[in-house]
Amino acid sequence: MNIMADKGAGDLKSEIMVEKKENKDAKRWQETNIFTNLVAILTPLILLLLWEFMAGRHFIDVRLFSSPSRIFKTLVPLILSGELIYHTLVSVERILLGFLVGSVPAVILGIIMGLIPTVRAALMPLISIMFPIPKLAVMPLILIVFGLGEASKIFTIAIGVFFLVLINTMAGVMSIDPIYIDVAKSFGAKPLQIYRTVAIPGALPMIFAGFKLGMGTALLLIVAAELSAARAGVGWMIWRAYDMFDIERMFCALLMLAFLGYVFAYALEFLEKIAIPWKHR
Repeated sequence: MNIMADKGAGDLKSEIMVEKKENKDAKRWQETNIFTNLVAILTPLILLLLWEFMAGRHFIDVRLFSSPSRIFKTLVPLILSGELIYHTLVSVERILLGFLVGSVPAVILGIIMGLIPTVRAALMPLISIMFPIPKLAVMPLILIVFGLGEASKIFTIAIGVFFLVLINTMAGVMSIDPIYIDVAKSFGAKPLQIYRTVAIPGALPMIFAGFKLGMGTALLLIVAAELSAARAGVGWMIWRAYDMFDIERMFCALLMLAFLGYVFAYALEFLEKIAIPWKHR
């Protein structure tokens, strides 16, 4: 009886010690998380204060780099008048359409190339040749084919998104352990069922990595796309401000692009958590 009692007391003591360690680790993790979030907030603020200080002491040329206070004075009227909002919505529409036009066929083709070696062998040389070509270098050809309307701007973004999503999707499918595909085939799964139940779930992390890279490229290309024959958009605002040497207005448009990048990145992270819950669990 004494032995049993001692063993029970020892087990209870071990459980208490484990629970204390878990609580201590959780508290340490919470403190680290708070500190990390605080650093993430303070770093941009410190940089802005440093920028303002250097501009006020004339360490930098405000005619070229302006200052946060002067940019803010220009930003508020642009927002209140609705001008900046209008140009932002025009650019967002072009970015989303270009992203969809480029990413949807890229995912489909990437899965096919990842699963079928013959298709991969046939198309991979073409992709290897076309991918390194700067997308801005083919803009004159795009303008000749699609004209000066919205189609040329959307296609310019789409072609930049396409290759990044395609390569990441193909790599994601090829990284799947072949045993999963063999098991699906042994249970009589048809090709569409293999795509839906094995290839797509297994490649989702790489697909979303391609989406994030593609969205970043779309934000880069929107400025170049709106340079040619555009009458609205954030990129058009940047080029117009450059022509008029309106530095504050140009910085306002750049800040809006940075804000769009943050919003799109957060939206993709949110969608990734929904589509791939096991990755974040």
